[in-house]
Amino acid sequence: MEFVCPRMSMETVEQARPETEAVPAPLRQYAVTTETHLNAPAVVVRADEVTDALEVAREELDYDHCACVTGQAYDDRYETIYHLRKYDDPTDELSVVVPTPRDAPESQSAAGVYRTAEWHEREAYDLVGIPYEDHPDLRRILLPETWQGHPLDPQYDPESPQVVPYRRHENPLQEHHETGDTMLVNVGPHHPATHGVLHLAVTLDGEVVADVDPDIGYIHRCEEQMCQQGTYRHQIMPYPDRWDWGGGGILNEWAYARTAETLADIEVPDYAQVIRTMAAELSRILSHFLAIGTYALDVVGEFTAAFQYAFRDRELAQGLLEDLTGQRLMFNYFRLGGVAWDIPSPREEFFEKAREFTDGLPEKLTEYRNLLTSNELFQVRTVGVGELPPERAKAYGCTGPVARGSGVDYDLRRDDPYGYYEELDWDVVTDDGCDNFARVGVRLGEIAESAKIVNQCVDLLESWPDEERTVQANVPRTIKPDPDTEIYRAVEAAKGELGIYIRSDGTEKPARFKIRGPSFSNLQALPEMSEGEYVPDLIATIGSLDTIMGEVDR
Repeated sequence: MEFVCPRMSMETVEQARPETEAVPAPLRQYAVTTETHLNAPAVVVRADEVTDALEVAREELDYDHCACVTGQAYDDRYETIYHLRKYDDPTDELSVVVPTPRDAPESQSAAGVYRTAEWHEREAYDLVGIPYEDHPDLRRILLPETWQGHPLDPQYDPESPQVVPYRRHENPLQEHHETGDTMLVNVGPHHPATHGVLHLAVTLDGEVVADVDPDIGYIHRCEEQMCQQGTYRHQIMPYPDRWDWGGGGILNEWAYARTAETLADIEVPDYAQVIRTMAAELSRILSHFLAIGTYALDVVGEFTAAFQYAFRDRELAQGLLEDLTGQRLMFNYFRLGGVAWDIPSPREEFFEKAREFTDGLPEKLTEYRNLLTSNELFQVRTVGVGELPPERAKAYGCTGPVARGSGVDYDLRRDDPYGYYEELDWDVVTDDGCDNFARVGVRLGEIAESAKIVNQCVDLLESWPDEERTVQANVPRTIKPDPDTEIYRAVEAAKGELGIYIRSDGTEKPARFKIRGPSFSNLQALPEMSEGEYVPDLIATIGSLDTIMGEVDR
């Protein structure tokens, strides 16, 4: 491929080389030029050198976490951005930018270097129209295979007819089996064991799972495009709650707030940071109780005890958040620069209610462990099942309890601090069991740690001087970042790293808004975790991932 960069002709390439002096030496030979993103330096590489450049970034520079891949289209070119981080230090970031011209958009695939890029590139191909050379499975991922055109391409015709004919189900492994029979079993999309509108095309060899193909996109609601139509200041914040209807919405609000506040250079008052931290951990508790209660129902049919207890305790946290935000699910409580309002009056009553809840959790968590992790049937269904070694978890870009259940000690609250977490006493919970049992244990442990954080926040808020209780910074009514300003920021959401990429165009609305949902990467690892096991094990493994389809399909 002769194409180098849309901003330069071939004759000016050598003149651009001096700009690459800031690039780490091993990458310098691949760098055409550099850009500056607010969160990280960005290296522009040729479309035919992507694999070599990323291999160097991973092997020689230790960027072992491909957090996100953003595909976008300009009027004159396409662009893929690989957002690289380190599991050991997520503040050490690098963006690898790959531009291609409109008349020759093909780019090398990164899937051979970062396995998690496989799904991300399929999404970029599906929505933007960027084809990736040597991609192992380049087909649509959110839209039907028969869809005409690519919706995020500026040249897309929304009036083009869409005809989706019935197609015969085929056995995906038929050509690979010369002897023996395999059977295709459809699990979902409307099935309680899939934890959402998710279709699994499961290939069985006898009673053993030979292959799993997660089929997503059934509730694709164009959340990214809706955010691109809203203003930074007022109209985007209501959307993040809808990416996680399991209770983790406030954590999603923080992902957008952190990204936009960095983009607009807004500093949040400490008092508002404490309130945010308390609310976020109550939201995490909501999400984890739902995950544990429904998982008990999945694997041992525990409806009368563990499931009901989880909803009882979840309701207590729900009541606190309802008092604080005025909402039970779609909280819409964060604002750029702080939160919507202060602790409800009477403050003493709210604090007493919060302490009563957190003080009662240790005894209740002991009950959960007796009912579940000490239960022999539960152990049989989860121990040694759905195994995901740490190196494979990293390859798929897994984060949150899924990664920490594989012994990956990665938590953005500690490793890329924000809010008030750095000032508080709490621990990151990990388990090196690498199986379904370990992931449940991590969530139980995180509930206890979240309770510790909430308690400390309550103590701080209660003693905060009246005259310093500022809940919002002075934010301009209209926010218009400079054109072509780019940023990727993330927070530790209930399911893992929830990141947002924004590119501005000088107006009060984003030119590109990309959501990196943690469940998207976690779910991609399901086939590797399930191969060689039985169908009941597959069901147990799906539940252990605690995916939420609102952030998978977005």
